[in-house]
Amino acid sequence: MEVTARVRYRHSASLHCGKDRPVRPRDHHRRQRPLARRAIGGGYSIEQGGADGGAARSGGGTAHRLPVVEYQLTADVIPPADTELDPLQRHGVAALLDEQLDLLAGIEGPDGVEVEPLDHRVAVHPSGAVITWLLDAPALSFAEEAARHVLTELLAASELLETWTVGRCEVIATDDDLAAALNDDEPVDDDDDEDELTEEEVAALRDELRGSAGTLRAFGLDAFGHNPADPGCPVSAEAATLVAGAMVQAMEILTDELFADVQELEDAESAANEVEDLSVLNQLPLRYADHYGALFAKQFLVVTAILGYRLAQPGWTPPLCTAEALALHVLKAEAGVQLDLAGLLDELPVKEIFAAFDEHVFADLDHERLFDQESGEDEIDLLGTPGLDIDEWFLPRGTDVLHPYLAAE
Repeated sequence: MEVTARVRYRHSASLHCGKDRPVRPRDHHRRQRPLARRAIGGGYSIEQGGADGGAARSGGGTAHRLPVVEYQLTADVIPPADTELDPLQRHGVAALLDEQLDLLAGIEGPDGVEVEPLDHRVAVHPSGAVITWLLDAPALSFAEEAARHVLTELLAASELLETWTVGRCEVIATDDDLAAALNDDEPVDDDDDEDELTEEEVAALRDELRGSAGTLRAFGLDAFGHNPADPGCPVSAEAATLVAGAMVQAMEILTDELFADVQELEDAESAANEVEDLSVLNQLPLRYADHYGALFAKQFLVVTAILGYRLAQPGWTPPLCTAEALALHVLKAEAGVQLDLAGLLDELPVKEIFAAFDEHVFADLDHERLFDQESGEDEIDLLGTPGLDIDEWFLPRGTDVLHPYLAAE
């Protein structure tokens, strides 16, 4: 049984990803550190130092290799009474907890029983943090007990969190799920709410969106349809701010995932049409998937980096090349994912917001023709519009050169 963790692929704060997106090891280029084993009490010891939790385990131990089940566990870590964390403190706590959990490579319990951390999410709210953890363990009790011991030790070992305590620490899975796991069956899905976030997690995600919005300096809230002079405007300042924050967080995720796509294509030594585990390039026009090799992925990454820089600077000019317009197209989709994770898709006038965004940001929407395969429009038809031929995607508009790497063939 897999009680699937909902994980967003990020460096810090809330780690979250949609159901359909593969969970990837974060930061493929991070150097592996030597593992160090440390006793933490209660008959438990931990291995620390690997780049990704569970990614680097030392060999030669005497731990018992019992059959294991994946458990999703939720734990509350709580600051001293009457503490209210401001946005900067929440960001710092999220980064600190995420870093410590990333370093955790393995847990060994009494009699050598092993518990292996697979992935995690950290969501911080004003009165504490919620950690959602995916663990491999031979039994539910081992998962819960090991997690409590480890979190207590990590808090105690951190000078900044030593006064914090562990509250709730329990596996969140139904009896039917666990029974199905023991029988090697698919989990019973009584409804669609088993992965639903708690109110605290949703509040933390929305706080992060608000906090991220200030990084988007290329345009104001009017780019998302907000008009402060119009009392009847359907897009409030709050709604526009949340979407702006989603765009910023989406850019972080998009950058991470493009690094992963480059690695996947280099390892496969083939194009995107022959590689399944891609996160970004499979959102580009499928008609050209056989052209999306490792070099293309690197060039698209460069364009995305240029876009990220431009979005963080005051003032805006329309996309500088077709590839940048496509990067904005994918960025909008990823921003929608972030809004969905925060439970905002049904609350905000998203259609109106993105329509206003398109009108403000793009000089035209010609790039969307590349996605239209139902019209029967083929490559010959597309050649009539400058920039739509794949050989022209990286050619600059209105400037002599974007980046020397984009001229590579």
